[in-house]
Amino acid sequence: MSPFLMFTLLFALGLGTTVTFASSHWFLAWMGLEINTIAILPLMAQFYHPRAIEATLKYFLTQATAASTLLFATVTNAWLTGQWDIQHMTHLVPSTLFILALALKIGLAPMHIWLPEVLQGLDFTTGLILSTWQKLAPFALLVQVVPPKTPLLIMLGLVSTFVGGWGGLNQTQLRKVLAYSSIAHLGWMVLVMQFTPVLTLLTLFMYLVMTFSTFLVFKWVSATNINALASSWTKAPAVTALMPLVLLSLGGLPPLSGFMPKWLILQELAKQDLAITATVAALSALLSLYFYLRLCYAMALTMFPNNPGGMFPWRFQSSQVTFPLAISIMVSLILLPLTPTVVTLFLF
Repeated sequence: MSPFLMFTLLFALGLGTTVTFASSHWFLAWMGLEINTIAILPLMAQFYHPRAIEATLKYFLTQATAASTLLFATVTNAWLTGQWDIQHMTHLVPSTLFILALALKIGLAPMHIWLPEVLQGLDFTTGLILSTWQKLAPFALLVQVVPPKTPLLIMLGLVSTFVGGWGGLNQTQLRKVLAYSSIAHLGWMVLVMQFTPVLTLLTLFMYLVMTFSTFLVFKWVSATNINALASSWTKAPAVTALMPLVLLSLGGLPPLSGFMPKWLILQELAKQDLAITATVAALSALLSLYFYLRLCYAMALTMFPNNPGGMFPWRFQSSQVTFPLAISIMVSLILLPLTPTVVTLFLF
């Protein structure tokens, strides 16, 4: 792909998200989401592989369905209330349709079936964009118009945490594991959204940082399945030593940074007299932690059979850009002691 075309597509990605962020009218927000979708489709299909074309087609059909449902919900709300302003999504029927449309757009369970299949057909760079940047615009809309005290978000959140845990247990493909990890983390974000939206944004920020690290490391070591992780220590021994800690942070294991948002979410759910919901969510996190431990075992405790000449590729100069990876790994590992500062920055 030519640099000019790549720049145009990336600019359109940023423009679509910015338009959605800045919109107060429903039609403009919908237009920003559509610009986002159209811009990422050529990036997904740029390698002309049958799996990539299939993933692009699945993503287009899913996003078109979600966008049409979203537009129908906004038109229905305008018909019932006479308002096109985003802050005036007050009627129960369009609000429910709106939540379900955005749940389909970001891959919340039970509307999640498309996400593992689409992510499996993409390369790590495009999969990273799909798992991180493409979540921002729908979450900006969800945070603005989520109705208070609705059981729908609680149900979607609990189902997502369980589906994300159960679905990742028997996966051997790393991109599918990351897709189910995304579903589980989205469930945690949605659980607390109607009570403390800023806490949802904090959880989203931590998820973006940890997922960024994970995708970059898997791309660096050229691993697409769990067995290939066993040879990663011969390519990047220092990163391989830190990567299990990043995976455990994704699983929410203390004393790593990933424990912070889950701790705060469980605390907030307990304050809202939802102790049973908090307990079920905490138990579902054990399922996700199990398949993260599988990845840690493959990276740190197994040795890939190598001939003597293939044991030392780490001695050669790497062309990978390591500064963003270093920053994201450090944030993924050492942010927990700074929890009071982070909470102060996000909540006030």
